[in-house]
Amino acid sequence: MNYRHSYHAGSFADVFKHVALVALIRALENKPKPFCYLDTHAGAGRYDLQAENAQKTQEFATGVLRLWQLTALPEFMQDYWSVIVKANQQQSYLRCYPGSPYIVRQLLRPKDRMILTELHPEEAAALKQEFFRDKQVAIHHLAAYQALKAFLPPPQHRGLVFIDPPFEQSDEFARIIESLKMALQRWSSGIYAIWFPIKERKRVTQFYHELKQISGHKILSMEFGIYPEDSPLGLNASGMVIVNPPWKIEEQLMLTLPWLWQSLSPNRLGGENIKWLLT
Repeated sequence: MNYRHSYHAGSFADVFKHVALVALIRALENKPKPFCYLDTHAGAGRYDLQAENAQKTQEFATGVLRLWQLTALPEFMQDYWSVIVKANQQQSYLRCYPGSPYIVRQLLRPKDRMILTELHPEEAAALKQEFFRDKQVAIHHLAAYQALKAFLPPPQHRGLVFIDPPFEQSDEFARIIESLKMALQRWSSGIYAIWFPIKERKRVTQFYHELKQISGHKILSMEFGIYPEDSPLGLNASGMVIVNPPWKIEEQLMLTLPWLWQSLSPNRLGGENIKWLLT
């Protein structure tokens, strides 16, 4: 309950996960039927990069600011970048970074729906203000993993669940595994995208092993970092696993992530990779 994403908004990890999130939403839109997007740890709608929290850490300088300083971005980055530009359209400089709810809302079609859950009271209040009277968006002040029981399966029978925990709890990986098993029992055809920090390789390897025990579902994993894993920094890399990935999403991300890594890692440290855990 103490975690505030405003300290980390716009970091290289944020850019990585949101670029992947945009690719997933666009993949869902390849079919005409409506879908539901469920964000279990929604945070706030957007973040002020000039506010005290963001200025204290300056993490956005490792991510979105580096892209902002480029003269042009490739076509495969335009869907993501158009949302960043729109969030800052009243400014001549980079002032705001949109969170996942804001990013996805800009991409939804009129027939699609979004469910946002957030336990932190101030973040939940910010969400309600951001999406006030938006009939496509439902906001609930609710614990993340309770949302999986409450809202799955959705009436649309298609969609994406985005699980992006703060990892304040030492057992967060275990909680994800148990919650994912339960969610898949309720909605086996849903797409599940799970973001996680990479701070200890042994724990990530164990997480992958536990995911592989969930049979009957394809699982794609991605890792992205701009520092060596043995760096003393707090977060050197992060990852995302996609359960039931949409068709051709691997091809899209294999095009996007190498370019993104080259753009965000000027010293060519860290790296990126995509691999199948289960096919």
